[in-house]
Amino acid sequence: MTTTAPPVSATPVSATRVSATPEAVALIERLHAQHGPLMFHQSGGCCDGSAPMCFARGEFMLGDSDVLLGEIAGTPFYMSGSQFAYWEHTHLIIDAVPGNGGMFSLERPTGLRFLTRSRLYGDDEWAAIEALGPPPRGAG
Repeated sequence: MTTTAPPVSATPVSATRVSATPEAVALIERLHAQHGPLMFHQSGGCCDGSAPMCFARGEFMLGDSDVLLGEIAGTPFYMSGSQFAYWEHTHLIIDAVPGNGGMFSLERPTGLRFLTRSRLYGDDEWAAIEALGPPPRGAG
């Protein structure tokens, strides 16, 4: 009896805009245990550069143009609509590395900081992302 592999098109393609490394997940879980439900907002510059900022859920006021990219470790991840327009073709990977976090980000006293890495989507990934439609905007 001979079996053949399914055609490549039958292989599901992950369609996520944001993911986290195991190190980031461990830090998120640690912060969640200390602070309760969390949220992220990708800083767009100014004081903290372009860094993922971690807040107790509800402590950062979202605007109507903020975009919900997805969740990492059960935690919603947002960025401004204008920044999303620039980064929409990239998958964001949130990591945790040694260093000081952003001035207002919850990880600051831990000796670790969240870091955003990015990569362009492959063709199949981009097709799957496009099929999802635009991400939700605002807090609701």
